[in-house]
Amino acid sequence: MTLDDLRRMKNAISAFALCTALATSSAHAADLPPRKEAPVYIPPPVFSWTGFYAGLNVGGGWSENNSFSAGNWWGTANNEVGGVIGGGQIGFNYQLSPLFVVGVETDFHGTSISTRNNGWLNAGVSLPWFGTIRGRVGLAALDSHLLLYGTGGFAYGEVKNDWAGVNSTRTGWTAGGGVEWAFLPNWSTKVEYLYTDLNNDDWNNWNNWGANRHTKFHTVRAGVNYHFNLFSPAPVAPVVARY
Repeated sequence: MTLDDLRRMKNAISAFALCTALATSSAHAADLPPRKEAPVYIPPPVFSWTGFYAGLNVGGGWSENNSFSAGNWWGTANNEVGGVIGGGQIGFNYQLSPLFVVGVETDFHGTSISTRNNGWLNAGVSLPWFGTIRGRVGLAALDSHLLLYGTGGFAYGEVKNDWAGVNSTRTGWTAGGGVEWAFLPNWSTKVEYLYTDLNNDDWNNWNNWGANRHTKFHTVRAGVNYHFNLFSPAPVAPVVARY
């Protein structure tokens, strides 16, 4: 056997060993379990109050002293009265920052607030309905889900005076505050207090007969709102990490 034959044999053995090693490595890799893809947790988007909303509410109201008198000249009036109120509201919020929220809201209510004069004419005053247009300024807490706010603005309503035989629509102002809790992404519940003062009108200028110039009353109501979230960002698709 020549030297060249020995070299060719050595090269053949080396090539065979290399092929055997590659085949063994491939077989071992085939026996390994497949790679898994693990989802990466993405925190949910931060809740925002920005957007339009609409809802319903129900509660109660009571009058300020002497503000529902039909004419005390005729006898002693039952000046402190109460009743049930119920209605709806629509509005828009804008969240300026994680802490501050501003907005505007309008509402309309029917009421059973009324009184009867205890004098011999048995005259009475009632408030069949009222509405408001108000601004709101609030502070958000608990990841923005809790909103504490103050509110105030324009008020209007119908005051019916049995003694004068006149129904009149009065205007005035209202102010108050409340708390609202977003218990679901599109739903919130609230409790709100308002003080309302409806001004005098033409027929009530005969105040020399004892008729009061202002109709003042308090209301407390609980309600629920649906938030349309038209300005919320689109949901983000899940991100999957490969390893």
